[in-house]
Amino acid sequence: MKATRALLLAAFIGATLVTTGCSVVRGQESTSAYVDDAAITAEVKAKLVGDNSVNAGAINVQTLHGEVALSGFAKSNAERDRAEQIAAGVKGVKRVRNNLVVR
Repeated sequence: MKATRALLLAAFIGATLVTTGCSVVRGQESTSAYVDDAAITAEVKAKLVGDNSVNAGAINVQTLHGEVALSGFAKSNAERDRAEQIAAGVKGVKRVRNNLVVR
């Protein structure tokens, strides 16, 4: 089970890096800031996958200028709060916007 989870995580991170690349749209952030945000997003997702108390598949993570936005669904307030704690504990995260809906 752990091997499957690790393999899926590695595939997901690889796909994320390949599809996002290092492109920057004019007027947005620099390439290094974009890469930093992508790394933060990948690390938050990896930590969510590694924590059994949250359903990482139901949580979307986006990062802009070190601010992480969590969206999607949580099964309980405890799961919602735990996802926020995980995101806040990642190096480089300046702020977490927890938009998870409990259902």
